[in-house]
Amino acid sequence: MKKTTLILSLFVFLFSCSKGEDAKTEEKFAISGDQITLTDLQKKTAGIEIVSLSKETIANKILLTGQINLPPNAMAEVSSTSGGIVKSARFLPGNYVSKGQTLAIIENPDMAALQQEYLQAKSNLGYAQKDYERQKYLNKFQASSDKVTQRAANEAQNQNAAVRGIESRLKTYGLNPGAVNSGNIQKSIAVVAPISGYISAVNVALGQHVSPADVLYSIVNNGRMHLALKVFEKDLGKISLGQKVFAFTNQNPEKKYAATVALIGKDFAADRSVYVHCELNEKDASLIPGTFMNAEIEVNAEVGLTISDDGIVSWEGKQYIFEEVKPNTYKMLPVTIGNSENGITEILNNTSHFQNKKFVTKGAYHLLMALKNMEE
Repeated sequence: MKKTTLILSLFVFLFSCSKGEDAKTEEKFAISGDQITLTDLQKKTAGIEIVSLSKETIANKILLTGQINLPPNAMAEVSSTSGGIVKSARFLPGNYVSKGQTLAIIENPDMAALQQEYLQAKSNLGYAQKDYERQKYLNKFQASSDKVTQRAANEAQNQNAAVRGIESRLKTYGLNPGAVNSGNIQKSIAVVAPISGYISAVNVALGQHVSPADVLYSIVNNGRMHLALKVFEKDLGKISLGQKVFAFTNQNPEKKYAATVALIGKDFAADRSVYVHCELNEKDASLIPGTFMNAEIEVNAEVGLTISDDGIVSWEGKQYIFEEVKPNTYKMLPVTIGNSENGITEILNNTSHFQNKKFVTKGAYHLLMALKNMEE
């Protein structure tokens, strides 16, 4: 019953006209084997459009999943180089910071003691160097033994090593040894951003006691994000460097993000997959690390004769297109189809038959229904 109703509706939709023209329209409507002829009115009503077929580059697509990732040097977990009490803390998640910018101030009384130790070591080095010069002078005139002179040299070297060691510790804490030499002793150190980027996490508060093991801030540089896709073993051989990738989110599948395959992993995971890393052609601030993505990768690209998907119809498990053999007359031809993408499909038949001919690209389904309905 439903099939009869559908066929009747299509027939009425395509071929109905005013009472005064019914007989004339029906007389001009004709079917002969696999050909159908329409009147101008029927052609307009069915929305028939025709074009000459053209050759285009077309490829198969592999559908993959993955997420937005960052390389290790685009992420930073920021800690204090010394334990202490938080005296100042700035910034919230989402704030942008530049490399070297102060994020927090940590106060630690031990810093003052270390600087005093440095000044004492500098003083001892000065004395040891002068003593060595004196002993060397006396030894020149045999007023001092070689043993005493060598002992003075060793002491100068030891004191110099002590100074250099403390200087290195001061620099690790972000303190300038030159400023300490000027008598500028500090009991606090600055926690600075090691990279430029956006604050993604804050784990610090005023008055909090922190240790070097505590992560105070997390920073990400979204400008270096890339797309990491999971490719299973069966598809891995189809992937190569430089291939085009079009990624999209579940929330907005219409918006495509173009990318290029830049790196293919060399180790299989437990599920027999490999990560393929792709460089995004344009950065988008709306994409953040961890965003789930779908992606299509073009494979087996080749130049072939193509027709729009609307121009192909299926009947009893086979595919057909309609050729315009003369004005308003269309012949149904069997075809073998190949790759499909972006609304077009490749035709694999001998292309010489299709040269300089026109084919239906819109309304093919209506022609099929009318043709098969009349045959029955």
